[in-house]
Amino acid sequence: MPLPHTVIDRTLLTIADAEIPVPDPDCLIHLQFRRFAGCPVCNLHLRSFAVRQTEILAANIREVIVFHSSAAELRTYESDLPFDLIADPDRTLYREFGIESAPRALLDPRAWPTIVSAATRATVAVLRKQKPAPPGKPEGGRLGLPGDFLIASDGRILASKLGKHADDQWSVDELLALVHAETSMTLPKEFQS
Repeated sequence: MPLPHTVIDRTLLTIADAEIPVPDPDCLIHLQFRRFAGCPVCNLHLRSFAVRQTEILAANIREVIVFHSSAAELRTYESDLPFDLIADPDRTLYREFGIESAPRALLDPRAWPTIVSAATRATVAVLRKQKPAPPGKPEGGRLGLPGDFLIASDGRILASKLGKHADDQWSVDELLALVHAETSMTLPKEFQS
């Protein structure tokens, strides 16, 4: 199924019951598809965005993060994140945007270093009673792949990335470079939809 070139106007409901317009008429949206609530790899990735939130906001980007978990699961594991979190346990948005699940999410050797690092950090956080243990049987399973979409205020998808493994997503630096390139009207070829 081909990916959309534009996003249909909609309103998403966050786990805090806030309504988020997509597209947002006032800013760019970085729509991130993560795996499951409590996913150590996702948490490590999202913490890298949280510590640089000031830069992201200064670039006029709104972070909207989708998980294939229920709102209750997200509140348990992710409520401390400073982003708009969307529960999509039925994977409606995942299907619309072509986000898949596959064994390569965990079996691809490129993901292994991050998996080890993330699992170590999660274990330490659990032992220090800073975070609950990741779910033993996460809603929607462990094999989800990530996805990233940069959406303009008019709904155009300016750039996208469908992850090939659990740790294949844009970094903050890549996101900021995409926005800079878009404002310069020269989107790098590897990020064009």
